[in-house]
Amino acid sequence: MLSLQFIIKLSKNKNMSDSKEKLFSEFSPVSTQEWEDVINKDLKGADYNKKLVWKTMEGFDVKPYYRKEDLDALGYLTHELPGEYPYTRGNSAQNNEWNIVQEIEEADPSQANAIALDALLKGAETVSFNCANITTDADMNALLHDIDISICGVHFRNAKNYVLLAELFVRYVEAHKIDKAKIRGCFHFDPIAYLQLHGKPYQTVEEDMQQVTALHKIMQGFACFQYITVNGMVLNNAGATIVQELAYVLSSGNTYLTYMTEQGIAVDEILPCISFEMSVSSNYFMEIAKLRSARMLWAAVANAYKPSKAVEKMNIFSHSSTWNKSIFDPYVNMLRITTEGMSAALGGAGSIALTPFDTMYKPADEFSYRIARNTQILLKEESYFNRVVDPAAGSYYIESLTDSIAEHAWDLFNQVETAGGMIAYVNSGALKSAIEQSCQKRNADIATRKTVILGTNQYPNIKESMSDKVVKTGKDTSDLSLKPYRGAMPFEELRFATERWAKDHGRPKVFLFKIGNVAMRQARAGFITNFFGCAGYEIVEPAGYADIATGINDVKENQPHIVAICSSDEEYADYAAEITRQVKQILPQTQCIVAGNPVEQIEALKAAGVDDFVHVRVNLLETLRRYNQILGIN
Repeated sequence: MLSLQFIIKLSKNKNMSDSKEKLFSEFSPVSTQEWEDVINKDLKGADYNKKLVWKTMEGFDVKPYYRKEDLDALGYLTHELPGEYPYTRGNSAQNNEWNIVQEIEEADPSQANAIALDALLKGAETVSFNCANITTDADMNALLHDIDISICGVHFRNAKNYVLLAELFVRYVEAHKIDKAKIRGCFHFDPIAYLQLHGKPYQTVEEDMQQVTALHKIMQGFACFQYITVNGMVLNNAGATIVQELAYVLSSGNTYLTYMTEQGIAVDEILPCISFEMSVSSNYFMEIAKLRSARMLWAAVANAYKPSKAVEKMNIFSHSSTWNKSIFDPYVNMLRITTEGMSAALGGAGSIALTPFDTMYKPADEFSYRIARNTQILLKEESYFNRVVDPAAGSYYIESLTDSIAEHAWDLFNQVETAGGMIAYVNSGALKSAIEQSCQKRNADIATRKTVILGTNQYPNIKESMSDKVVKTGKDTSDLSLKPYRGAMPFEELRFATERWAKDHGRPKVFLFKIGNVAMRQARAGFITNFFGCAGYEIVEPAGYADIATGINDVKENQPHIVAICSSDEEYADYAAEITRQVKQILPQTQCIVAGNPVEQIEALKAAGVDDFVHVRVNLLETLRRYNQILGIN
């Protein structure tokens, strides 16, 4: 199998100056070996790979630093320019413009129209409609009333019949004498995504695919409108990795190309009519690199069909992921969508939709829509992200990530194609199995805090209560093959269980028995606070004790469910056994735990009655579930 570097057709533009001014030439160069020698010295014998090399979910390693020689190894990037094949550096050489998309969930046409008009007045450049109820010409007229679709973009989602929707749309355009060539937007029509999500076609595979050619005939003359949107969101939100999402959308796109060319449609006509809805999550640099890799790989796929024009550009619609969003501490979602918008913009997305921060637990309101919309406006109007073409170009790190993602995604894409293509891959169960495996791994990393969801599995807002604020918990997913999922869900279930239990019993109480070395007891008290706070337990934290007796009196007064002894490993031998003995005398059912992992003393402390040892190596989720069971919280 040829490597990706040989498959991609290199740009021939070499108008780059070979003579460049050498800045800081007075500094002597430092070799990589010299850097490595200093690093190994500072590691003091620790394993370099374990300490400094990031083993990604995507299957490749990320080094702790990159240098010019890493970029030199990527020969095919040497002469690439923006707006030129294979479009790694973006589709335009003039700017980095994108469309600010506001999604409108309202299904009533007239109400959706009012929301859209307001959004367009306040900075949205494209509106995306829920078309579940658009079935007549009157519905379409009500939906688009007073919206100048020759200026703003328009997306259509959730239609039950996209062929009918297209006919209604064309009749509307013709009746209002709007120039079809000026209309930009897309139908979110992707029967393969429906097959992936449900494990079965909408009708039959053949009938679903026939709608593609029907849409092609109906949408003639709409040069800037895509009638197929390859959906990567269903993959990402079910737990797919970046490499999986990219490889699978490439295969889906290739399936459409193959089918349509076999129907006698010229590839030059097909390629401009396909858009890709790609997720963007909080892995900032990886997401930038993903979009750059996506354009490069799609150009390689498209070029294999020998188009006669430069139509291999990938139309990317980036949408913030829901996988990493949380119900608890929801304002952190604002920070997440901000970095996601930045990644999408810097990665060169053509359109971007950011999820309102509160939609995990209720319908978005005017405030949350405004925040999501204004995030993008700020990126444009104050940060000028739209004015710099491919700002990631030349970054040793991002260019290397781009190459690594591309190589691994290309390999997986070829595996899918060898297996018969995406439809066969879904029908065999291989796609579901692969994504479930990656989902389980991502869940395990969240459970052990290798992956942090701020406010959920680290630094929770302990006093926060959300049960009474949840209006919408999501759609029924019982009949789905790929389950939409969020990494925070298992922890949220714990918190909700705690809140239900607290209505009758009060919140479970953890008493921090701080004694001994001040620095160590404070550090371990902070750890325990975060640990049990993730399940919504109340934390009682006195200032600390100089003697055991005073602390025991406070334990007796507070009647906690758990006493967490916080000290140094060396002092646990003096304190832990005696504190446990006295606590058990007055509160036999109270759990006595030690904050830390004093290996040499564990057996003796267990024999003295210590119930548990809580430290950074335990599985946070499993441990909290166990304590909920011990306390009868369900």
